[in-house]
Amino acid sequence: MGMMGKLKETQQKVEETKKRLDTVTLSEKSPDDLIQVTITANRALKSIALDPALLQDKDQLEDYLVLYINKAIEQATKINEAELAAVAKEGMPNIPGMDMFK
Repeated sequence: MGMMGKLKETQQKVEETKKRLDTVTLSEKSPDDLIQVTITANRALKSIALDPALLQDKDQLEDYLVLYINKAIEQATKINEAELAAVAKEGMPNIPGMDMFK
């Protein structure tokens, strides 16, 4: 297969991987079970579940939202980048000195 065909195939695999990652969900929950954030591996927020006790303390609620949304995004980013890097590496030609995906 020519270089252009290989690149086109890799691009198609990347797009398929992105679509699949929309179906992969991750949850991040506080140790005290007051909040749970669910996000896709493409970093789309799906849901936030709150214990009613958090509604009594605005500052704690805001802190929890920032903390656990960021943790969920970090977890999703790691999965997203690993999956897309694997697909890209598979489709890239082996060019000496181009070790982009180590």
